[in-house]
This record gives sequence, C-alpha cells and structure tokens, in this order.
Amino acid sequence: MLADKDRIFTNLYGFQSANLAASRERGDWDDTAALMARGQDKIIDTVKASGLRGRGGAGFSTGTKWGFMPKEPKADRPNFLVINADESEPGSCKDREIMRHDPHKLIEGALVAGYAMRARAAYIYIRGEYIREAEVLSAAVAEAYDAGLIGRNACGSGYDFDVFVHRGAGAYICGEETAMLESLEGKKGQPRLKPPFPAGAGLYGCPTTVNNVESIAVAPTILRRGAEWFSSFGAENNRGTKLFQISGHVNKPCVVEEAMSISFRELIETHCGGIRGGWDNLLAVIPGGSSVPLVPAAQIMDCAMDFDGLKAVGSGLGTAAVIVMDKSTDIVRAISRISYFYKHESCGQCTPCREGTGWMWRVMERLRTGDAEIAEIDMLQQVTKQVEGHSICALGDAAAWPIQGLIKHFRPEIERRIIERGGHLAPMQEAAE
Repeated sequence: MLADKDRIFTNLYGFQSANLAASRERGDWDDTAALMARGQDKIIDTVKASGLRGRGGAGFSTGTKWGFMPKEPKADRPNFLVINADESEPGSCKDREIMRHDPHKLIEGALVAGYAMRARAAYIYIRGEYIREAEVLSAAVAEAYDAGLIGRNACGSGYDFDVFVHRGAGAYICGEETAMLESLEGKKGQPRLKPPFPAGAGLYGCPTTVNNVESIAVAPTILRRGAEWFSSFGAENNRGTKLFQISGHVNKPCVVEEAMSISFRELIETHCGGIRGGWDNLLAVIPGGSSVPLVPAAQIMDCAMDFDGLKAVGSGLGTAAVIVMDKSTDIVRAISRISYFYKHESCGQCTPCREGTGWMWRVMERLRTGDAEIAEIDMLQQVTKQVEGHSICALGDAAAWPIQGLIKHFRPEIERRIIERGGHLAPMQEAAE
C-alpha cells in the first residue's frame, strides 16, 4: 500500500482549494526555474530513468517519446506539446480529478515537459462535457500567467511558454492523438494516416508530442524527488504510482493513487471495502476501461494491476479504469451496450470500423436475447478479427476486444440463451447427440 508521504496528488479529493496559493503550499511551483536549469536533455533523461510509461493507455515510455522531438526547432516550424484531457473512455475519470482539484500540477508539468521538448506552447484539449473542470483549469492558467509562471520569461527562466485550453465538442474519437490534432486545427475529428507521426508533422504541420494529463502532471514531482524514488514503486517495466478509477459493484467506488503492480485483491480490499456481496459474488472485471477485454473472477483475483500482469491474463491496464461486475450483471447485455457505444462513436472513415461496429452491435443484441443461431457466435468472432487491426486508429480494436473477451470466457452463457429460445445447436454438438 502506498504511504501518504509518497502520494503525488495530495488534493485528489478537493479537500483543499485548487487555487495557486494552496497549490504552492502543497509544493507546486517550488523553484521551477531550478528544475528547468538542469537542462532540457537532463530532464528527459531523468524521466526516462524513472520508468514512467504513458498513463493514457498505450504505456509507451514517456521520456523516450519526449526524446523524439527535434532538438533545434525551425523558426517557422516550432515544437508543440498537446495534452490529451479528452478522457472519453467509459469508466475513466482520473484526469478530471487532477484538473478540478490539482490543476497547477498539470500546468507546471506542461511547462517543464514543454521546456524539455523545446516546445513553444502547450494546448490542453479538454472534453466538452467537462464544464466545471474547464472553468477551474482556465482560472488556474490565468493565475499562472498573472504570477509570471508561464508566458514570457516563464518562472524567470528566460524561456517563453504559452498554455492554451481548448474545449472539445464531446467526440470519443478526438481522444485519439491525430484526431485530436485535426480537431484542434478546426477540422472534422478523424484520425490521420501514419507516417508522418506527430513528432515529425503534428499540429499545424509542426513537430508535436501528445501526452495524457497524468503523464504530464507527475513530471515535476519526479524531477524534485528523483527518478530512483519514482522507480522504487511497481515491478520491472511497470514503475511508479498510478491513479486507479474503480467503479461498479464494490462497496466504495473511488479514484485512488496507488503503487503500480498492486494486486487486484489488495486494491479492492484496501480502498473499496471489498466486493458487493463478498468475493464469491465477483463475476468479472474490465480492468482498463471499456476498450480492454474483461477478465473472469478466478483470473483477476490475485493479478498484478500493471501493464504486464494484465497482459498475461489477456487484457490490459489501459487507463486503469477498473469496472467491477458481480453476479447480478447481465454480462452479455453489458458487452452489447459497450458495442453500441463504439458503433455510435466511430468516425466512419474506415470501412471495417464504420460497417463492422454496427454489424457487431446488431448481432450482440440478438445474442443478448437469444434470438440467434449458435453458429453465429463463431461468425461474430471471425468478424471481430476482420475489424481488429484493419482501421487507421485503434477504435476498431477497441470495439472488437470486449466481444472477443466475452466469447472467450462466457460462451456457455451465450449458448444457454440461444438454446432456451429454441435456437439450433452447432452441427458438431448435434452429431454428438
């Protein structure tokens, strides 16, 4: 269990004010110029050494990503930092807590990270539904400008750096980094083909790095307390602390900062008061937001909550949005509802995704009611494989994986519904009878 002295987000629940004075009392903006004075390459090396991996879902090394940016930007093609505050993944609600209760951590992180990448400015792309969060964040940016912490000669460092807050319009697809760049430029939010990658040609055709809110917000603390301190938490290749968002059938749903690699059982027992109805009542868990496959109770109980632990059980950490489902859950209906979400949010650019997400949802609805043939289960599985990996961005994968997880772990439940409605058994089963 993570000790209070090691928590980065000390105002996660908003017990104190989010303003600049209170943030400074919590340690933010403490001689930021000295952090910058270490040098741009030194900052990147420290973040690399800390083992910080992207907290938005992909889990790529943050320091390595920063290192892709040009070290000598051209005058007509400045470097940019874009911060992904769209947070539209169902189940994910950690970034909103940072923005409404600890916004200065994010703004200071933007300055430090932007300086390390030689960025001229940071754009924080916040989802449209986050109305109060955008108000608090915009007020914090204004405070930082008034205090000389950002803008010209930021923190007295001699470096000019601007921060802009951009409101999205509520499209899930704009959480994808290149769709976000398109939206920032005033275009329809649709993913771009890669290459070129954003570090080569991103926002307005300039070198750009897109990072998650949490990835940026932890950077100043890592620099102050050292890479060794941050890397002392978690297993190899899964270092640091992490915000877990636990919802569903637990006694106390919450957002909590914990050490990476904590076991699922300890996470739930320590912070959520256990599973509703006891551990024997646990059915399955979606451990990283709706786009990762579910994991049945028996496999998740003692699983390490990190990138490698969850990959070993056929799922992923994602944003660490832990959705807990007990035995009262209609599991087929739950996955069908997720399928509808991806069908609704597909941008329509790629044929497999545009056509496949709608088709998969319609079949899922028939499986939910049992109004199908058992052979259609395998057909649905085959179609998910035709969608997965065949679209410009990962939305096709995100639509396919929850269905694949359902079929893998709960096929008997799907078959039971079909049989009860009078559907036909598969030919092999009929022959056996």
